Amino acid sequence: MKVDILAFGAHPDDIELGCGGTIYKSTQNGKTVGFVDLTEGELGTRGNSKIRANESSKAARILGASFRDNLKFPDGFISNTKENLLKLIKKIRLYQPDIVLCNAPDDRHPDHSKSNTLVREACYLSGLAKIRTEDLNGVNQSPWRPYSIFSYIQWKSLNPSFVVDISSVIDQKLKAVNVYKSQFYDPGSKEPETPISNQNFINSVKYRAADLGRTSFTDYAEGFISFRPILVKSIFDLK
Repeated sequence: MKVDILAFGAHPDDIELGCGGTIYKSTQNGKTVGFVDLTEGELGTRGNSKIRANESSKAARILGASFRDNLKFPDGFISNTKENLLKLIKKIRLYQPDIVLCNAPDDRHPDHSKSNTLVREACYLSGLAKIRTEDLNGVNQSPWRPYSIFSYIQWKSLNPSFVVDISSVIDQKLKAVNVYKSQFYDPGSKEPETPISNQNFINSVKYRAADLGRTSFTDYAEGFISFRPILVKSIFDLK
């Protein structure tokens, strides 16, 4: 199955927090989008792998994703190995995305920057014909290199290369984020409080989008980082 966008996240909920609005806006415009989580988030203080899997499946449906895969890398110990790169290459070749979205290049959780590097390297290596891979049926996969790779912004306030206007879909983004009751604010929870489980954090998700919107003269936006110059056919395509 070929997709327009393949979004990677180190943990379930990374994609929703970082680019959920952009994803939903894309699927509403007829684009096909798939999700690949690198870990099950099993080291999270609250919840467990089973709960997070159920939450992530529901959140993906809310955003219109066609599928959600999980590579089951060890949470907290994502490493840049040949084995892990090949697993990512197989996914990239299987889904042949035009655009890849991935974790922030610098962030509070070390898995985020590690995932960023791993995914970007896999995108490059996926285009090399001499790296041989097979799909689940044993059929040789063709080389594939996404046209664009963009990193979404997470905990740290990094400077975006561009922003996407999500004013019309902010409520749907927040609906997907709020599915993760095991991780975020839930006044009825008896689990330990964490930096992301209080009311302030969930409020900050909307505030971040509002602040990026403010600086871009719209209501709400999501920021992305590009590692190469962005080509436009006309300077008037920029706003």
